[in-house]
Amino acid sequence: MANIGYGTDKRYRHVLPCGFLKFRVSNVKELEVLLMHNRTYAAEIAHNVSLKKRKDIVLRAAQLNIKVTNAKAKITTQENE
Repeated sequence: MANIGYGTDKRYRHVLPCGFLKFRVSNVKELEVLLMHNRTYAAEIAHNVSLKKRKDIVLRAAQLNIKVTNAKAKITTQENE
């Protein structure tokens, strides 16, 4: 059993070092949810999204001024091959 004192405070439990909370995105339509919350949440592209959709998500996020945590994840590795 864990001892009291080793957990993170509730206010900061799921907060990234940049101050945002994560929101997993699989398509461009899910970015629209973050339109009003772009100062609180950052989009994180799911691992099973294709290269074509990834580029679309990154472009739309730039238009909506939404931060994407893994914007260069598969784009740079697949273009180098």
